[in-house]
Amino acid sequence: MKAAIVSTGSYLPERRVHNDDLARIMDTSDEWIFSRTGIRYRHIADESEAASDLAVQAATRALERSRTKADQLDMIILATSTPDFMGLPSTAAIVQDRLQAGKAAAMDVVAACSGFVYALDTARAFIESGSAARILVVGSEVYSKILNWDDRTTAVLFGDGAGAVVVEAVPDDHGSCIAQAILRAEGAGAETLYRSHGGTRYAYVPGQTHESELKLQMDGRAVYMFAVRAVGAVIQELLERESLVFDDVDWVIPHQANVRILTETAKRRGYDLDRFYVNIEQVANTSAASIPIALDEMVSTGKLTRGMRIMTVGFGSGLTYGGTIIRW
Repeated sequence: MKAAIVSTGSYLPERRVHNDDLARIMDTSDEWIFSRTGIRYRHIADESEAASDLAVQAATRALERSRTKADQLDMIILATSTPDFMGLPSTAAIVQDRLQAGKAAAMDVVAACSGFVYALDTARAFIESGSAARILVVGSEVYSKILNWDDRTTAVLFGDGAGAVVVEAVPDDHGSCIAQAILRAEGAGAETLYRSHGGTRYAYVPGQTHESELKLQMDGRAVYMFAVRAVGAVIQELLERESLVFDDVDWVIPHQANVRILTETAKRRGYDLDRFYVNIEQVANTSAASIPIALDEMVSTGKLTRGMRIMTVGFGSGLTYGGTIIRW
């Protein structure tokens, strides 16, 4: 048996924030943000919304489109770096209960912006081993609650959202399938994108820990250089592994972090930038949710149809990166 994506779903919070709105609360402008990132809008979750709330919305839509009942799921794998609770319980378990998926195992995958790629390959491995037949894979993030809104270099980059796919076992002769992924990590760069305090390395100490140390911190230049190198390397290795050339791929769906990363990657490698699907202008960086949100958007608009060969590429904190080729 092989594993294939049979449906998609996504959810973006109702509140939509333009760059001009941010310019009212920090020293920035629409021109400054857009010229450096390609971002104009982002969706921001309500104070009452957590990662599980967004995940349930996206998951429900994916389940409905595949006519799958929640109690038919064998597993829920949820990629997030902004969980409902710190460390435990898993956000996937909360989603399992909310969906009433009583037969499903539930676990979180923490690989930041590479999370969906990691989670999708985990689902593929479970299905190909025969341990599961139907798995819900979700990426859900509420970055607005971990940002330092006094730091324009990070606060302008991120948005909230969730995306989901239903992955099922299909016969070997089925046209659709998920190929094995390339998954990598460079832990030496862990502190280039992280939240320094609040964990067991540097615990929160009342009266000593500054609020900014609980928020996202990033060395933007280091992350940029890593991402350009990693994206190009993953694409090339996937092509070589599958004995393909770039023109054999209909779409590359990358993690939506910064349009400059994609432009520079395409330039260095000689890839056609028009084959990179980009929606960052409208949704900003939604971390582990960015790829499944893009997939759902492409399906909904008719840009992604059965039989296409696509490639997903993720990269982010960890540092982690990876990708996979999918026959849609």
